[in-house]
Amino acid sequence: MGTEADPRSLPDETDPQAAPPIVGIGASAGGLSALETFFENCPSDSGAAFVVIQHLSPKHKSLMAGLLARRTAMPVSMIETDTRVAANHVYLIPPGAVMRIDRGVLRLAPRNEGLSLPIDIFFSSLAEDCGDRASGIVLSGTGSDGTRGAIAINAAGGLVLIQDTKEANFDGMPMSVRRAGVVDAELPVSDLARRVLEHRSRPPKIPFGPEQDSETGQSAAGSDGSSGETDTLEVIFQALEDATGTNYRLYKGSTILRRIGRRMQVLGQPDLQSYVDLMLSSPGEVTALNRELLISVTRFFRDEDAFRVLEETVVPRIVESLGPDQTARAWVAGCSTGEEAYSIAILLHEAFQRAGRAPMVKVFATDVSQDSLQFASAGIYPASVGAEISPGRMERYFIANGDTVQVSNELRQSLVFARHDLLSNPPFTRMDLVSCRNTLIYFRQDAQKDALLRLQYAIRKAGFLFLGSSETLSSLQNGFQPIDSKHKVFVRVSARPSGQFDLSALKSSTPFDHGLKSRQFAADRDSRPVMSARAFGTRGPVRESLTDMAINALLDAWAPPSILVNDKLEAIHFFGDLRPFLLTRSGAASLELVRLLPKTLVAMASVLIHQAIETAQAHASEQIEVRLEDTASVLRLHAIPFASSELGACVLLSFEKIEREPRTTPEGEKQIDLTAVAQARIDILERQLDSTRADLQTTIQELETSNEELQSTNEELMASNEELQSSNEELQSVNEEINTVNAEYQEKMAMLNRLNADLTSMIRAVGVATVFLDEALLITRFSPDACSVFKLRESDVGRPLGDIAHRLKYPALLDDIRDTIRTEVSFEREAVAEDGALYRVRIMPYAVQSSGHRGAVVTLTNVTVYRDLARLQGVIDALPEHIAVLDFDGTIVLTNKAWTRFARANGDSGLERCGPGANYLDVCRSPMPGQPVPWDPEDQRIALRALEGLKSILEGSQTYFALEYPCHSPSEQRWFYMTAATVAGSEFGAVVSHIEITSWFRNMKQG
Repeated sequence: MGTEADPRSLPDETDPQAAPPIVGIGASAGGLSALETFFENCPSDSGAAFVVIQHLSPKHKSLMAGLLARRTAMPVSMIETDTRVAANHVYLIPPGAVMRIDRGVLRLAPRNEGLSLPIDIFFSSLAEDCGDRASGIVLSGTGSDGTRGAIAINAAGGLVLIQDTKEANFDGMPMSVRRAGVVDAELPVSDLARRVLEHRSRPPKIPFGPEQDSETGQSAAGSDGSSGETDTLEVIFQALEDATGTNYRLYKGSTILRRIGRRMQVLGQPDLQSYVDLMLSSPGEVTALNRELLISVTRFFRDEDAFRVLEETVVPRIVESLGPDQTARAWVAGCSTGEEAYSIAILLHEAFQRAGRAPMVKVFATDVSQDSLQFASAGIYPASVGAEISPGRMERYFIANGDTVQVSNELRQSLVFARHDLLSNPPFTRMDLVSCRNTLIYFRQDAQKDALLRLQYAIRKAGFLFLGSSETLSSLQNGFQPIDSKHKVFVRVSARPSGQFDLSALKSSTPFDHGLKSRQFAADRDSRPVMSARAFGTRGPVRESLTDMAINALLDAWAPPSILVNDKLEAIHFFGDLRPFLLTRSGAASLELVRLLPKTLVAMASVLIHQAIETAQAHASEQIEVRLEDTASVLRLHAIPFASSELGACVLLSFEKIEREPRTTPEGEKQIDLTAVAQARIDILERQLDSTRADLQTTIQELETSNEELQSTNEELMASNEELQSSNEELQSVNEEINTVNAEYQEKMAMLNRLNADLTSMIRAVGVATVFLDEALLITRFSPDACSVFKLRESDVGRPLGDIAHRLKYPALLDDIRDTIRTEVSFEREAVAEDGALYRVRIMPYAVQSSGHRGAVVTLTNVTVYRDLARLQGVIDALPEHIAVLDFDGTIVLTNKAWTRFARANGDSGLERCGPGANYLDVCRSPMPGQPVPWDPEDQRIALRALEGLKSILEGSQTYFALEYPCHSPSEQRWFYMTAATVAGSEFGAVVSHIEITSWFRNMKQG
């Protein structure tokens, strides 16, 4: 399947049964949302591998991998080369390719230019590779892609699910699969994952070996199956036979039990008895099981090489062997939904046209499934069959109608569809070609032999037999010679069937009318099959047969040789020994009297028959002297008319030999002068013929003129129709691809909308003046805070920034933005506003990778407070006093350099007690590290006064506090003056200063 990769590039092949279960998912237009819902509800540890097949434009880069990766924890990858599937992975088909699976390896091949059906291609390969372990899911989409593949999965015993058509955005694909009758469940997308995984977890329990003995029909695994289980199967067989008339006991047990097991698995029945109980309580299940048993995979011109043998070797020989007025007859047994029957009819039509003859084709297509026959008879197929039929044949024999194509009336009239059981109904006769492909393989060995004998009986000598690739002739090999052994095409060489088949089970009715049956079975009495003794199991048939034998003996002994003819002078039935009166002529075989009787009798017989039909009375001829078998004989012809509801007016033509005395004309019969009557009739016919010739010549001239005009018009219409059909297919494919791309874009738009909302909210929350510019310095977006610097309005988006007034004293702003965009290097500086506010201006470049567009983001941060704080710090650092600023709870928020030096010099090197962040009130409650503990009473009194004074300042009970206190060091005695004052209109609580007054204190003391 597909293009083989180099085996060295892949791991060693493993047993397909050991590979993970593979779920194929087909989706087209509207499938993105369905896929997202599916994987949101699919567990990531199911042990299965999921392969998603979509209709993707080869010119568009798919975003599907990224979109689905957000919905599942499983790895999602779009494959680029042959890849072995792994459990709990999601694989996507790439654009412009078709994908198949072969022994657990996903293989890619280029997509054809014409109609492409990637879902059908993958599903069909999945059915072939995985068999009953395959699962296919069809989601939203237009057209019918996936239908053929779903039929293949169902035929292999796999599971087929579709999205609820009421839920799907486009129901074309799931509806097409549902019409094919192979859907196991139609569910909302949210339930599909659960259903497919449940199916894999409940394999059917078939209690005994499947195959049955070819002769007895009993279970071949006798030790494994009990009589109760055999009785249970008999109940199923009888229910099917009662409902459908088909005896499935003649089918292979392995096939029957496998299909029953699949129904059990689909319905969740634990054992065979439970399933039988369900079937008996639900009449619809009998129909479903019958459909399950009869499902087959077929398509137009299936197995192209085999049909090429038919086209090049078999069909031309059939047409060459037919006379000018003879019809090519073919029988397609087990035609299923009719594709093969139409394919053979097309080959016959084309062969007649190549031979320059008007097509005279009759194809009898039969099957035991009434549903399949109704489908085939309608001749309406999904448009996806266009991939199986050449464009020329599509144009010639099919009519496009939206998502379907219909067989043309010309081709449809060549086929007759009817229900026919190959194992119980009588076969047809005198067939030029019999096709029975992939039907015999489902029968037991004895039933296969019986069916092959029936097929051989149906084929005329030198006719052809066309079998399936897995079917053989077995014991009938001596009756046929191979035309192409590889493709199972044979020609019949024996005049009689090489065996006898049992007609005891034949049904009384045949699929076609009595007239056809009488011609098939009465034309050659010697070629009838030998009826076995079991056919006379009751008294009724014996009595009827003896009566027929007695009547035939009476006719042979006393009645003259006779021929029953219709109003067209065609022989219908022969009575008695007619050999002296019949002649054989070279050329095509015919039952017309003019080809059967001697020339001396043809005219007389024709006149007698016409007279008998016109007058509805019996007529006899004069005595006629003729030469029969080189002997002079005297004859009298008798014509006796009959009326038949089925055949119309008929005449019994009898041949009476006059040997001695002339026989008088019986009473009631009229003797006529044949010469006079014939001459009068000839005169009338000649006059009518002259008139008819004149009218015909005029009509021919008119028709020739009209025909030329119509032919010219028809050629133009055919050319236009071909162009329109081709355009329609291209538009449909493009439409599906556009819908897929549109869905991806819609998802991306939703993501962009969310990102846009997040960006807008973030810009508002940050509180920084921000302006977004493109390469031409046009405004694309701005934050509300930017309006405090630039005079912006909502309508200014798209305007040049240079047209917008601002408060900055920054004339080089636009030049700096252009340089940043050109160099793609960030730029930052401070700028003063007209009101003295200071702003930090930052210009950042950006680029859109996918489009190549560039631009810049300008942010303006108001740093005025930081400037003022820096100025304040510089002022207090210049003072010699020890100064600290406290907040309202006493925490130190600001100190000057003198305060920091003093604290470090007096034991607080890490500024843990007296640095920013420490609480100054705690310093007043406990001594400094290194001081005696506890304080002496004087130090404790001073500390408490300082603590109370600071509290009063911070609480607002007073605005100023001052205190003199000693602070001696080990080397000297020192005195300080402490002041504390409130900071009005500020976020700070108080400012504290310590001034050393040692020299002043000593001077005061000395003075």
